[in-house]
Amino acid sequence: MPVKEIDLALSNPLGELSVVSEILDSDGINIIAFYIYTKGERGRLRFIANDPDRATNVLRARGYRTRMGEVIACERPNHPGGLNAILKPLREEGINVDYLYPCLPPLGASSSAVLILGAASKDRERILNVLRENWIRVVDEELYRM
Repeated sequence: MPVKEIDLALSNPLGELSVVSEILDSDGINIIAFYIYTKGERGRLRFIANDPDRATNVLRARGYRTRMGEVIACERPNHPGGLNAILKPLREEGINVDYLYPCLPPLGASSSAVLILGAASKDRERILNVLRENWIRVVDEELYRM
């Protein structure tokens, strides 16, 4: 099952990411995975929150432009080639991953990492099938409680 990712358009002044983090923190929302990039005066923050609907509402109420989409969360095997255990079967099926980023595991967490995979919506079901066929564990809404 896909999980919800929030895509937030940002300007890039000093401390803007801190402000966003503070807004979410003040409402008890935890960022559990994120990817940020900037280009000049603009940037984007893609993230998974423990309560994506509430996070979106809180940010929109503060004037931020957000979009919510679906991404796939899966466990990366913790051994050399673990990342390729995910990517190679997708490549062999002709499926492209647009982006990926890791979750922020709590200290003392299990030895595997959870990765967030972003891909075209038309490919999502195929990705899920390929991952399962290759014994890659897909993580659903349980991710919000990690």
